Amino acid sequence: MAQGSNSLPAVLFVCLGNICRSPMAEGAFRAAAVKAGLEAQVDSVGTASYHIGEPPDPRAIRIARENGVDIGGLLGRQIARDDFYRATHIFALDKANLQGIRAHAPRDGTAQVALLNDAVEGLTGRGIDDPYYGDEADFRRVWEEINIAVDVLVRRFLEEGLSARFDRKD
Repeated sequence: MAQGSNSLPAVLFVCLGNICRSPMAEGAFRAAAVKAGLEAQVDSVGTASYHIGEPPDPRAIRIARENGVDIGGLLGRQIARDDFYRATHIFALDKANLQGIRAHAPRDGTAQVALLNDAVEGLTGRGIDDPYYGDEADFRRVWEEINIAVDVLVRRFLEEGLSARFDRKD
C-alpha cells in the first residue's frame, strides 16, 4: 500500500492468515470502489505469519472470480508497524484479530482501527467467520457478508470522505 494522501482513503483489511477473508475483502472493496468512482488505496494482511508470500486459498480465488473479481495475484503478508501510518482505516474481519491489531498498534499510529461490520447498521460488533475449515458454501456466505460491509464503506467514503468514522468506543 502506498503512503495515504490527505484526500484518498487507504484501506487495509485484516484477517488471521491473509488467504481467505482479507484478500476477498480487498478484492470486493477494490471492485466496489471502481464501480462507484471512488479513488482509494486498498491492501490486505494477516495478523499471523502462516501464509506469507502465498496466494489466497483456491476457494477464495474461485468465489471472487465467480463474482467478477480477480484476487489470484495477491500474496499473503503479515501486518507491520508501517501499516498503522500508511492506512487511514484498518478493518479487522473478526474480534480476535481486532484485539490483536489494537494490542500491537503503535501509540502514535494514525490509522482508524475498527471491526469491518461496525460499519453496518445491525451488524455492529459481529465478526465474519473464517471459512478456512469449511466448504465452498462457507466461502460464498463470507463473500456475501463482506460485500454488504464493503458497499457501506464505499458509500460512506463517497459521502463523508476521510472524516468517516467506523470505530466504536467500547
